[in-house]
Amino acid sequence: MSGTHLTSAVGWREWVGLPGVGVEWMKAKIDTGARTSSLHAFDLAEFERDGESWVSFEVHPWQRSAADAVRVEVPVHDRRTVRSSSGHSEDRVVVRLDLRLLDRVVPAEVTLARRDEMGFRMLVGREVLEQGYVVDVSSSYRGGRPGRAVRRSNRRRVDGS
Repeated sequence: MSGTHLTSAVGWREWVGLPGVGVEWMKAKIDTGARTSSLHAFDLAEFERDGESWVSFEVHPWQRSAADAVRVEVPVHDRRTVRSSSGHSEDRVVVRLDLRLLDRVVPAEVTLARRDEMGFRMLVGREVLEQGYVVDVSSSYRGGRPGRAVRRSNRRRVDGS
């Protein structure tokens, strides 16, 4: 790691944000086994704009809830075949998004996937972590949490109350 980066310790899960697309808070799992970060994307549709490939999708920031969905349209950066830990391969669209992790915003290549079976709406992979982060696997939410009102609002949405 170069001396130009400050090293910050993250826990095995963190609250992150996607400031460029209007997602302030989302729980993410820090995944050192994944090279590229991955986002749970709903209603994914590819289209062409000015001769370029774009993708439209929804982000549901709250776990187990569609409340506060955010519609996103961004250029397609790449397409990659991603292999899961079980050995299953899947072709995915890759986009570039800014990711707020701890007190910094860093660029991230993010694959878009349906992660219905997963507990977290986002996985943060090694390409982000290489930008000056180390993982403390014994801790969670080292970057803090959103305010109590946000957490309670999320709980109400998830519980349906």
